[in-house]
Amino acid sequence: MGCAIAKALVAAGHKVVLVDRDDAKLKALAAELGASTTPVALDITDTAKVAALPDLVPAAFRPVDILINNAGHDIGGRKRFDQGSADDWAQIVETNLVGLMRVTRAVLPDMVRRNTGDIVTMSSINALRIVPDMAPYSASKAGVHMLTETIRGELAETGIRVTEINPGLTRTGIILARYRGDRAQEKAYYDQFKLAMEPEDVARTIMFALAQPRHLQIAQVVILPINRY
Repeated sequence: MGCAIAKALVAAGHKVVLVDRDDAKLKALAAELGASTTPVALDITDTAKVAALPDLVPAAFRPVDILINNAGHDIGGRKRFDQGSADDWAQIVETNLVGLMRVTRAVLPDMVRRNTGDIVTMSSINALRIVPDMAPYSASKAGVHMLTETIRGELAETGIRVTEINPGLTRTGIILARYRGDRAQEKAYYDQFKLAMEPEDVARTIMFALAQPRHLQIAQVVILPINRY
């Protein structure tokens, strides 16, 4: 999904700072997208490095006008709460919620100083509906939902817009990572459903929100596939 979002931003004329913990994949994507991008290898659970993120952004890519909070995982998930690993559950929340908080806290003060900017948080339909066997992931996304709502309220008297994206099932790498690379389990999971969205569907929705006049903000979008097949 991050690749699709980055491609959409570049196509719209934006300079993009690509952030991921996989340095090799970052550099490959930056090479594909060209001079409008720059890679910054970063694990968002690394407190000190996240705090230094504004200084890691090259001068040519400053100021940061748009923050897309897209990092997240469900490694070890899709299990009943009492049957999964407490360490897996904690790591899901650490990345999906705490990591997002740290990145937002690192980037937001400069937006406040300039009184402009866009924050887009990638939540999930899980934040709004009960999905059995996904308690830690859903709890992390419910936290993202409330964090986004609260930040939007705190920034109501500023020029900063805050948008929450709540996608349904989307074909991304999250399912394969959940099952730690097991392709058979990934296929079985998707085969349960009639239709899943593509990352480009979510990217297109984000670009719609960003394209609105500055006096408008798209506060929340729920995107679901239709079961037409």
